Amino acid sequence: MSYDNAAHLAARIKPKQQKVELEVAMDTMSPNYCRSKGEQIALNVDGTSSEDPSVYSMKMMDKQTFSSIQATTNTSRFAAAVFHKGELHLTPLQGVLQMRPSFSYLDKADTKHREREAANEAGDSSQDEAEEDVKQITVRFSRPESEQARQRRIQSYEFLQKKQAEEPWVHLHYHGIKDGRSEHERQYLYCQAMDATENTELVKTPCEYLAMLMPPLAEEKVIKPMGPSNVLSMAQLRTLPLGEQVRTLMKNVKVMPFANLMGLLASGTDSTAVLRCIQQVALLVQGNWVVKSDVLCPKNTCSSHSGVPAEVLCRGRDFVMWRFTLERTLMRKEVAAIIKLPPEDVKDFLEQMSVPRLNRGWEFLLPTDHDFIRKHPDVAQRQQMLWLGIQSKLEKVFNFSKDDFVAKKDARMAPAHVSGDQRLKAARESARESHTLMQRELDARRPKGSTNTGSSGESSTPVQVKQEPMSDSEEPMDTNGSINGYPNSTSPLSDPHNGHGHAFTPELQEFVRSTFRKHYVLCLSEVKRLFNLHLASLPTGHSVYGHVTDRMLQDTILQSQCKQILVPFPPQSNAAADEQKVFGLWESGETFDKVISGSCSLIYCDFEEGCTVLDFC
Repeated sequence: MSYDNAAHLAARIKPKQQKVELEVAMDTMSPNYCRSKGEQIALNVDGTSSEDPSVYSMKMMDKQTFSSIQATTNTSRFAAAVFHKGELHLTPLQGVLQMRPSFSYLDKADTKHREREAANEAGDSSQDEAEEDVKQITVRFSRPESEQARQRRIQSYEFLQKKQAEEPWVHLHYHGIKDGRSEHERQYLYCQAMDATENTELVKTPCEYLAMLMPPLAEEKVIKPMGPSNVLSMAQLRTLPLGEQVRTLMKNVKVMPFANLMGLLASGTDSTAVLRCIQQVALLVQGNWVVKSDVLCPKNTCSSHSGVPAEVLCRGRDFVMWRFTLERTLMRKEVAAIIKLPPEDVKDFLEQMSVPRLNRGWEFLLPTDHDFIRKHPDVAQRQQMLWLGIQSKLEKVFNFSKDDFVAKKDARMAPAHVSGDQRLKAARESARESHTLMQRELDARRPKGSTNTGSSGESSTPVQVKQEPMSDSEEPMDTNGSINGYPNSTSPLSDPHNGHGHAFTPELQEFVRSTFRKHYVLCLSEVKRLFNLHLASLPTGHSVYGHVTDRMLQDTILQSQCKQILVPFPPQSNAAADEQKVFGLWESGETFDKVISGSCSLIYCDFEEGCTVLDFC
């Protein structure tokens, strides 16, 4: 839409702010003009009162206001040029403005609406009411304004609006583009002094002229737009050097995966250079980068909560970061008891890199980034060495040992009835001391008159385990003729063709071996559960295993380098029969300690010494 032929009703300017306003008449007789809408807008803006000056004198919206904005903040590189008769005339510019429609009349309509509502509410009360009682007035003196508060007030939107409103408008007369006054003003675009002797600007030597055409490079001062002091736009961020970009991002975000950091930087940024930069301002915690404490708390600063010096804050925050390298969750009370800082500072540390979880303490903010650790093992190794150095310093300052936290972590992760490494050592010692006593108890349970050869080659009383039914449809388990669960050379189980044993399919043996290589110690009920899950995962119609009974499964376990662990469960145990039959994988010369779930809390197995001892709850 062109406004060249429109009637300009008024013009005004604020020279200091370089702000211009123009009032342009609207063609109310145009077929595109909605008369009813124009009258409604005028009524909303001016109201029905004739006392106040009206914006629209015709009782309809018959004019439109245009307000200027600065098209650019730096005009030193721009000029208005006129080419006339082979001559180029340049005129420097002080400002470039763009005119846009102003909708301030909508603000006036809202103000009128609020005034009418306030008047209606005031009219409801009686005008003849007695004056209110005299009330006591308390006089208060405002405190002196600090420099920081003054800076915030000066940068506030309300203050800027007030300062802009203080400059008065200078009213102007508008002259059209073809008006004589406009023609006269355009003559000033031509250089008035054409005598070369008076024009010293263009009397230059070739070297000086070349220097003017190609001046030395200088960093252009970027005028930042007005905004909060703690906000930096992405456009401004990318004008900074790479190291400053990484530092600024980590200082604001505090915890970030490396992939997210690369996404915030400009495309094509070298990841190797970013890795060099980030290691200067952040530390690796669970595969994610956490900003260093000295970046957040520089020297000669203090806590905004308690006034604690930055050096003490850095040590406390480093301790929290180091603890997160060991485990996912922390308890705030444990941390505060060691670093001995005010609760506000401890909470501030935790909020920067973790989130609270119900009944679990504070959990690290991000999941472990295994991809970064796998792709950059050298960086992960270097960071691990840095943490070892930080750990040694923290141990001297706070007087603790890493083993204390590892033991606490194991105690939290283990069942409530397991105390940790101390109980395992006690069980090992108790195993050797109680071996003779348990051997006598086992011999007393064996039937007399039968013989059996043990693992050491000596003749001993045969092992007779209490026979318990496998299920309602299966035959009871019989271990007669076996040595520690293994069928001996004369056992009928070793001959699947004599009608008394079971044929062991290679597929079933392979399943048993692979299962025990993963779990080492299992009870029979758990093996049955894993086998049923395996059968369910096979395709329909797969019948390579055939009909497998519980006894066939147990015999296959005993033929697959596994031994039955003689577990003397207490009489009051609630464990089922299948849960009381425990098997363990054992290869020649192997000794292992295992913790299994069930009715026993800790089991110590040492097949080299031929003993099996359990420590019960």
